[in-house]
Amino acid sequence: MELQNELKKIADKIQLLKDKIGNEESTKHAFVLPFLNALGYDTYNPTEVVPEFTADLGLKKGEKVDYAIFQNEQPILIIECKHWKENLDQHNSQLFRYFHATKTRFALLTNGIHYRFYTDLEHSNKMDEKPFLEFDITKIKDNELHEVAKFHKSKFDVEKIVDNASSLKYTKEIKKCIVEEINEPSLSFVKLFASKVYSGRLTEKVLNEFVDLVHKAFSQTISEKVNNRLNSALNKEAEKQFEEIAEEEVEETKIITTEEELEGFRIVVAILRRKIPVDRIQHRDTQSYFGILLDNNNRKPLCRLYFNRTNKYLALINEQKKESKVLLESIDQIYNYEEELLNTVDFYTSSDD
Repeated sequence: MELQNELKKIADKIQLLKDKIGNEESTKHAFVLPFLNALGYDTYNPTEVVPEFTADLGLKKGEKVDYAIFQNEQPILIIECKHWKENLDQHNSQLFRYFHATKTRFALLTNGIHYRFYTDLEHSNKMDEKPFLEFDITKIKDNELHEVAKFHKSKFDVEKIVDNASSLKYTKEIKKCIVEEINEPSLSFVKLFASKVYSGRLTEKVLNEFVDLVHKAFSQTISEKVNNRLNSALNKEAEKQFEEIAEEEVEETKIITTEEELEGFRIVVAILRRKIPVDRIQHRDTQSYFGILLDNNNRKPLCRLYFNRTNKYLALINEQKKESKVLLESIDQIYNYEEELLNTVDFYTSSDD
């Protein structure tokens, strides 16, 4: 969560400042170094984050990579930075040379917004042409954040990252191929499906007809899957609401209004009708008590009857709408509290005025 918050701060900073960043050096200081700090590396420690790291190769001397991160006196990640407006596609070859000249297993090419992490999956000590992890820091996804976290100083483990890099890289490439085939099916892709459903000879004309059919089939399949997911989610929500309603109905079935409660209600009505019309005095039974309300309003309780137990109580309501219970030896003893009941009515009717 802390890393996510730090990257969010960098993303906000990029949106705010990028138009004022005019060169590569400013990009490094404004965007890239804060990213390294977020990963737990001390950019002020020249033994941990080495700027202008020398990466000589053969007779070619003086080659320098923008930064190298060191751990146990060995470079674990080299970083080449570009101005935030630059397209990274044009700078792979430069980083390729640096990678071969060092002992690191990882390289990062970035313009402070787009990040591309490379390793040597295909040939040892030779940087792969394609990155195994690529993201836009202003639009970083949860799964990408999870992978970035593995480069944090506190979690960095070469073998674990390399083991996972293969899966990341090839999964990404396969997904890209799938999208391309769905959008514009190749003849070999079309032939794969046409041969399963068409029993005749697959001539060029037949295959051309199947191109549109395969495209439609995939589009419809994806739409159906999306709709099924949405319907499933909606059905689950509907089931949840149904269960809640059912629970409420079950609760209501547990409520039994007794003749004693109705008798107590009639006594209260007989007392209060001297001040208010009878139709303004209504009752509402619950599992805990039998409530008597003014205008059927829960916010205007007149009194409560606790008759669903061995001892019977009348709960009187004061001006702060707090109740105080009095023990009743018989229901008729409600008449002993006429004054208190009438005072409760006065609280409400005076506020109405």
